[in-house]
Amino acid sequence: MPDLLLELFSEEIPARMQRQAADDLRRLVTEGLVSRGLTYAHAAGFATPRRLTLALTGLTDRSPDSREERKGPRADAPAQAVEGFLRATGLTRDQLVTRADKKGDILVALIEQPGRSAAEIVAEAVEETVRGFPWPKSMRWGDGSLRWVRPLHSILCLLTTEAGAETVPLAIDGIVAGNSTRGHRFHAPGTFTVSSFEDYDAKLRRAHVILDPEARAARIAHDAAQLAFAAGLEVVEDAGLLAENTGLTEWPVVHMGRIEERFLDLPPEVLQTSMRENQKFFSLRDPVSGKITGYIVTANRETADDGATVLAGNARVLTARLADAEFFWRNDLRTPLAEMAAKLDAVTFHNKLGTQGERIARIAALAREIAPHVGADPDLAERAAKLAKADLASQMVYEFPELQGTMGRYYAERAEETAEVAAVAKEHYSPLGPTDGVPTVPLSVAVALADKLDTLTGFWAIDEKPTGSKDPFALRRAGLGVIRLLLENGVRLRVADWLAYAGMNAAIARMKEMFATAKREGTLVEGENSIYPVPEGVPLGFSILPKVYPSPAEQQAIPADPVAVNFGRNGAAARGHDLLAFLHDRLKVHLRGEGVRHDVIDAALPMPGNDDLVLLVARVRALQAFLGSDDGANLLSGYRRAVNILTKEEEKDGVEYSLDPDIRIAETDAEKALFAALDAVEGALRPALAAEDFAGAMTALAGLRAPIDAFFETTVVNAESPAVRRNRLCLLNRIRAVMNRVAVFSAVEGG
Repeated sequence: MPDLLLELFSEEIPARMQRQAADDLRRLVTEGLVSRGLTYAHAAGFATPRRLTLALTGLTDRSPDSREERKGPRADAPAQAVEGFLRATGLTRDQLVTRADKKGDILVALIEQPGRSAAEIVAEAVEETVRGFPWPKSMRWGDGSLRWVRPLHSILCLLTTEAGAETVPLAIDGIVAGNSTRGHRFHAPGTFTVSSFEDYDAKLRRAHVILDPEARAARIAHDAAQLAFAAGLEVVEDAGLLAENTGLTEWPVVHMGRIEERFLDLPPEVLQTSMRENQKFFSLRDPVSGKITGYIVTANRETADDGATVLAGNARVLTARLADAEFFWRNDLRTPLAEMAAKLDAVTFHNKLGTQGERIARIAALAREIAPHVGADPDLAERAAKLAKADLASQMVYEFPELQGTMGRYYAERAEETAEVAAVAKEHYSPLGPTDGVPTVPLSVAVALADKLDTLTGFWAIDEKPTGSKDPFALRRAGLGVIRLLLENGVRLRVADWLAYAGMNAAIARMKEMFATAKREGTLVEGENSIYPVPEGVPLGFSILPKVYPSPAEQQAIPADPVAVNFGRNGAAARGHDLLAFLHDRLKVHLRGEGVRHDVIDAALPMPGNDDLVLLVARVRALQAFLGSDDGANLLSGYRRAVNILTKEEEKDGVEYSLDPDIRIAETDAEKALFAALDAVEGALRPALAAEDFAGAMTALAGLRAPIDAFFETTVVNAESPAVRRNRLCLLNRIRAVMNRVAVFSAVEGG
């Protein structure tokens, strides 16, 4: 059984594309081989800056012979039908056989296909893969039609057995496959031949090429750590940067440099970001002071001066970069924080949602209202929200957008804001993903919630909702952020109310701003403002909800605005409910990741208070624990039996058995015991549910298990007496109603 070695040698492949390209090469070639009848034992893909390689072992030497029977038309079919069948099969009339069938004699074609050699099939699969390779970006060069990420120079394609190596006969756009490759661009640029993967791997290493990306990454990490340790420093871990350096080098060689003393007072995040983004350097940190004092350069070659020239050139570029960063830092510090924030009044957030300044004003107002509910000071929350995004107008964040929030904290500290207010600048963006930490300080929680609620309501108002895999405004992330902030901090908010309020606040602010603009530009004849009541769907008690609203005549004179239309007046409640459904969907995803069953979530969602996510999750967890117990599983079986009988009889009779059953009509002891049990359970459920003691409510429900089992064992529901039958069906309905006070058990799988 031969082994396959394939190498596609080209100009430099972008580092970010290499890992996926190696996976795609392995997947596409192996799928092409298997679909053509070959099997294999193991396949591995590799990538360096200049080559994609596939090593495949245990390949079958040829595809199996195949024999296919294909039914054709009736034997007495018209000649045209027979001729069409012959053309489709490639046979002649005398090669067909006649067989008896249900509809009479039919013509059958016996098509035999002999197996093909592995070399022939490999050539087809490789050409198909190369011509259809899914590069994110590709190019053509010269006069050929082939597209590749960079000009493709050569193809190495070998089948190796114990008898030796065979070059696969393959040519793509004039590039003929061979048994040779090249080594490192500088250390070993000449060609050399190989006979197997082991020979190829060994000769590449002698030619200063480490084929395996994991081996290159391990070498960079090890050598960098050793250099740092010798200097009393530590490498700041950065998995993404390590992968990028791995993809930029075939023979990585690391060197260590020191940052000039005059730059050491810059925030460490600035130094790290500048070096990572501009020069792909690893940062070195002093473990005592925490300052970034050095860096690691990864070169792609060894030099006679042991990297002195490489370091000197990189140091000159780094000095220029850090001088720019220092200039931005000093300039930003000269600008008062309030003045920096005021610049955002002229920065558009979204053409339908106004400026950043308007958005910050909404967030600040909302944070002030949320603050008491999370244990934060309202005045402090409003101030923190007004300053939290000020760094978006800074020169540093303009240069390095990924430092937003981080720089805001530094600027707030330098402006002598309290540590709590300064921390909000960075923490209010969190959580940025499912693994990111959640703020726990009340002030940060208030502003983070306000920020995300404003984002959701704003984009919902202009119908920019996530669709399929598209979510350009990261609304799913914002929704998950709201969920995690509430759950992990135990914050009890009626989310539907707050969504309606946030949207309504945006709508009124937007309308007032448009009204003021129209008056200022002279396009609106001034009319009499009226004091409007709070629009429907917005809860009362919000102290800052604007009460002055343009009069109907003035509203008609203002151009239609999506925020005002979709969250204005009666639209607030509808949009709020739609958004709540979106958050419930995000909650399902979040809880499923923690092992919570989807049907258990569905059973709890219809219950009262489902917009209090802390309450909802407490119910869900108690229900899952209950259903996982013997009492819960057995009680669910009794519930199913009761509901199935009830549903069937209601459909047959065309009526609902929803009246209260009468114990005076009960005949059997088990029937009377079930009445008593339901009374007792209802009495226990009221205080338990009022106290939000869901575990206690489940325990109370467990008391129904034995009475329900006994009822079905001893009592015939469809009694001969119509009155008794009707009473027993109403009793089954009462079982359903009592249990559904805790959760909708019919939503549980099989319930």
